[in-house]
Amino acid sequence: MIKEIDALLRVWALELHSDLSSGGLAGGNMVAMMMESDGQLIRGKRGSKAPLESSLDMELIVTKHLDEQLATVVHEHYCSHDSNMRLRYAHCGCGRDTYYQRLHDAHLCIWGMLMGKAA
Repeated sequence: MIKEIDALLRVWALELHSDLSSGGLAGGNMVAMMMESDGQLIRGKRGSKAPLESSLDMELIVTKHLDEQLATVVHEHYCSHDSNMRLRYAHCGCGRDTYYQRLHDAHLCIWGMLMGKAA
């Protein structure tokens, strides 16, 4: 695994795919929050904290650019905290070694896409 990518994916999962982010991607925008809640403004939801740009980049990369197998492993590894590892392997349809190889491959793909964006 690439430590920097691992850290970015942990932030991505926390900001966009955890209980803390159940308010959606409104990101503190009052109009967007009202649209999500059928015209009701619910104060205190997500504390008007907008997702980091890096988290939005990760969301785009994982959902649109990663191979389906790699995206599944990324979601399982970073977003499924309730299941044990055997369940994660089963959900991905692979064994332990393949799971970690796919996770490493996903890190390499993400790193390459981020480097391409920076160039």
